Amino acid sequence: MDEWNLAIIQKEKNRIKIYRRLLVAVTFLLFSVMFTLTYMQAYTSVPKQIRLIQGDWQEWDFDIPVKGTITKKSEGKSLDSVQVSGQKPSNIPSDSISIDLRQPVSVKSDEMESYQMELKLFGFIPLKQVEIQVMQEQMVIPGGIPIGIYVKTEGVMVVGTGEFEGQDGVKCNPCQYVLKSGDYITKIDGESVDSKLELTKTVENSQGEKMNLTVQRGEEEIEISVVPEQNKEGDYKLGIWVRDNAQGVGTLTFVDEEGNFGALGHGISDVDTGEVLELKSGTLYSTEIIALKKGKNGDPGEMTGMIEYIDCNIWGRIDENSDRGIYGEGNEKLMDRIQEEALPIGLKHEIEKGPAQVLCSVEGTPKYYDVEIKDVYLENAHVNRGILLEVTDPELLAVTGGIIQGMSGAPIIQNGKLIGAVTHVLVQDATSGYGIFIETMLDAIE
Repeated sequence: MDEWNLAIIQKEKNRIKIYRRLLVAVTFLLFSVMFTLTYMQAYTSVPKQIRLIQGDWQEWDFDIPVKGTITKKSEGKSLDSVQVSGQKPSNIPSDSISIDLRQPVSVKSDEMESYQMELKLFGFIPLKQVEIQVMQEQMVIPGGIPIGIYVKTEGVMVVGTGEFEGQDGVKCNPCQYVLKSGDYITKIDGESVDSKLELTKTVENSQGEKMNLTVQRGEEEIEISVVPEQNKEGDYKLGIWVRDNAQGVGTLTFVDEEGNFGALGHGISDVDTGEVLELKSGTLYSTEIIALKKGKNGDPGEMTGMIEYIDCNIWGRIDENSDRGIYGEGNEKLMDRIQEEALPIGLKHEIEKGPAQVLCSVEGTPKYYDVEIKDVYLENAHVNRGILLEVTDPELLAVTGGIIQGMSGAPIIQNGKLIGAVTHVLVQDATSGYGIFIETMLDAIE
């Protein structure tokens, strides 16, 4: 065989070798992608915490290639029984329980206890640990009524810093690189600061002397020294914008028989910094909705309420402002306005895609309107976005165009249970929005 033919044969062998390597690489890449997608789908299908109602069978139907082992967290406590579909309930050894999440699994516990479940993809690849918490059945009364909100911050919140013109015409910015947006000034020279007015007067009376500020920055309390400077008018200034309160309108989510309430489903945040305000005190007021701006795609609608901040309009005290809502204690006036009967809460793994209702007052009185649950995100980094819903009720669409500002906190009801509250509207689709799980809201007050 001549050298020409040998060269052709060698080239063909090399080409086949390259094709084989390419095929192996593509196969490996496809396998990696499929494995990653399967892993992520399995990981997000099961929440980090699952609750059981004491004494009730709860069905898990995750349909993922995952096996798990449930173990007790404390001695002498165990899950009473586990049932796989098609089998009768049976007593299970107390040290551990093996389950297969490829098929529905029913779980029940008569003990108020916590358990740990170790999950493995395909039965051998570590996936995640899940806490199982057994709780008593909880009944709450859905609200659905508009509320007026007034909150006072802990100290004075710094919105930003800025420069001003001094007496010599030179720009001054005493607090640049010293204070940050979101800082809270709580004391000046050891004396508490409770309002913008108090801060302004203290600075104006400083005569340009150094001031020692006690500042809460996140979880840290720090001491900062600043020197006020005079503006063109001769007034002493620090060059900061501050805020000491916030007001608004929202919707009451629930109240229990003792008058403890939850509302909004998200925190009251500063409009400039986006930070959840540190609450010193707050008051819940009655409000009257005087105008509705209908929402449309790209332009969210809004409920406008009139609030008279007088004692006879007070409905309660706001004790907590968190990223999951506002919470406090209502008075008799609030309880007199509640019209609904108490409902059991629906746990997040019980929520189904399909029909549901929201309770809100867009035309004067609370009324149920039809919505569709489009998706449920059991594992979501955003605590306020566990439920994706779409307004389908023709009447509500005609009045509001879908979800509008002021509906935050409107209870979501499915299968006779309170499952969550409306939190956000999708700006590009006014008919749709997000909701928070009711058990997530209740976490904030446990």
